Amino acid sequence: MTEYGVRRIPGEGELSHAFDVRQDVFVDEQDVSGAEEWDGLDDDAIHYVLYDGGRPVGTARLRMPESGLAKVERVAVRSEHRGEGLGRRLMDLLESEARKQGCSRVLLYAQVPVEEFYEKLGYETTSDVFDEAGIPHVEMEKPLD
Repeated sequence: MTEYGVRRIPGEGELSHAFDVRQDVFVDEQDVSGAEEWDGLDDDAIHYVLYDGGRPVGTARLRMPESGLAKVERVAVRSEHRGEGLGRRLMDLLESEARKQGCSRVLLYAQVPVEEFYEKLGYETTSDVFDEAGIPHVEMEKPLD
């Protein structure tokens, strides 16, 4: 079984590594426009990057748009590493970070094909389907213990 390293940004990681994964997954694979992907909010977020050796293979970011609320965004795992539990690991890291930041609930916009993944992590769908970046999404929330 592969051991994956993790780095937090700001901290010991480089934001360009998170961008590499997001470029591969969202822009190249899912055809999200660069203008939508690079939304200007990265400097206001805490990012985590997972590494296989020195290669970044997964990333996600967390923002706190209001007091007590954490918003999970840009969860991405390179296609060749999906099914290895990396999405779950990223979510565990983000939820732990949200607790450290004093948040009591987490919000995310899930792509419809992965809605069930988030449901298994305790998230509840709180909206109808809507379009974001040309991809069907739903809003989901989870209270933190």
